[in-house]
Amino acid sequence: MTHPRLSRSTPAAPVGIVHLGPGAFFRAFNAVYTADAMARDGGDWGICAVSLRSPDARDQLTPQGGAYTAVSLGPDGPAPRVIQSVSEVLVAPEDPAAVLDRMTAPATRIVSLTITEKGYCHNPANGQLRRDHPDIVHDLANPAHPRSAPGFLVEALDRRRRAGTAPFTVLSCDNLPSNGHLARGVVLGFAQARDPDLADWIAQQVKFPATMVDRITPATTPEDIERLAAQTGYHDPACVWHEPFRQWVIEDDFTDNARPGWDAGGAQFVRDVSAFEAMKLRCLNGTHSALAYLGYLAGYQTISDSVADPDFAALCRKLWRDEILPTVPQPEGEDLAAYTDALLARYQNPSIRHRTWQIAMDGSQKLPQRILGPLAENLSAGRPVPGLALVVAAWMRYVGGVDEAGQPIDVRDPLADHLRAVSDGAADPAAKVAALLAVDQVFDPALAGHPAFREMVTRAYLGICQHGAAASVAGYIA
Repeated sequence: MTHPRLSRSTPAAPVGIVHLGPGAFFRAFNAVYTADAMARDGGDWGICAVSLRSPDARDQLTPQGGAYTAVSLGPDGPAPRVIQSVSEVLVAPEDPAAVLDRMTAPATRIVSLTITEKGYCHNPANGQLRRDHPDIVHDLANPAHPRSAPGFLVEALDRRRRAGTAPFTVLSCDNLPSNGHLARGVVLGFAQARDPDLADWIAQQVKFPATMVDRITPATTPEDIERLAAQTGYHDPACVWHEPFRQWVIEDDFTDNARPGWDAGGAQFVRDVSAFEAMKLRCLNGTHSALAYLGYLAGYQTISDSVADPDFAALCRKLWRDEILPTVPQPEGEDLAAYTDALLARYQNPSIRHRTWQIAMDGSQKLPQRILGPLAENLSAGRPVPGLALVVAAWMRYVGGVDEAGQPIDVRDPLADHLRAVSDGAADPAAKVAALLAVDQVFDPALAGHPAFREMVTRAYLGICQHGAAASVAGYIA
């Protein structure tokens, strides 16, 4: 049966936000909060969604006037809601001038980002801009035709400076520690390479509030699109599916205090986000990565499949209790034990088909923040880290590109080819661990050289190779 295409039912709001990276998470999160804010307060906070790479979002959303369906996957079944906060969609490689025009328009007061770790063009080990990144090299040579997020941000801010227009707020919404600080660092690094006076102006005038974001958002499948059409009677290739839970904690530091009333959807505006960031990044994202690598190697396709195994549920509990929570500062008003209990319940929701393979993507970018940070803090405090070392070992086995049945793994990572070559170039398991620890894009040399850490990872890697991931998890929780 052919269904009519979803279409917008209300006029598009004037654009006040430019958002870089209009993927599934943005549609399940930022745009929903903005719809809630405009439903309560009105305001000119329509979103211009900008894809820095693919035209897919434009091709899906523009025929629908920017409208799409966000489907909440609760225990009572899917609950669809049409979201109409996206006013236009641009594809940066096709028309960078149009993107810059929108970013420099005085009505644009916020530029928000969900560009994933690799979109910042930085070295995850130290957070600094990679001046040798191909997109950064291009953008420094061609400032009016940028490709990267830092290139677009700096060129647009420079144009606003020259025009005497107040700067926009740069709002990072990626799962990175101190994401506001990181965004500020790469923007200033890029601006300094262009013009020290511009860098000084940005440092003095531009706000980079930190955020903590949380909503599990599985990749949409063709079957999801068909299921929604059967339920609603319309076809929506831009639909997104997500868990009911959401949490957005935002440092309340915006240029001229110009921001939507995102608290209408439950957002928390606070003075300091760092403790919330650490809580989420280490408790949720850390165990997500643990389940992704160990679960994938053990043959589990989704997070809910993984934690249906009592050993893997116990893995999460033990990691939280012994190796993660000791490194998490107390966020104001949060009960950390209750938070982790709620996390496990969210993982166990069978309606959320969050694939271990999807979470395993870009591990070289994620591992330093999610796993290596708490690992190093525990080592400094003299606490053992056998569980986190096991996660590192599982990642090493995963990026080797062959699973426990001898089948190839489709490793999606900016360093995938390099990591595979490093692993393949070593003669035995211990040598593979040593060679991968020497990859300084991932491992800080001080941590990589820590004797106890090296010994634990090597032992864990040998255990995975000899006995498998499931048996290694069982050994850890015993």
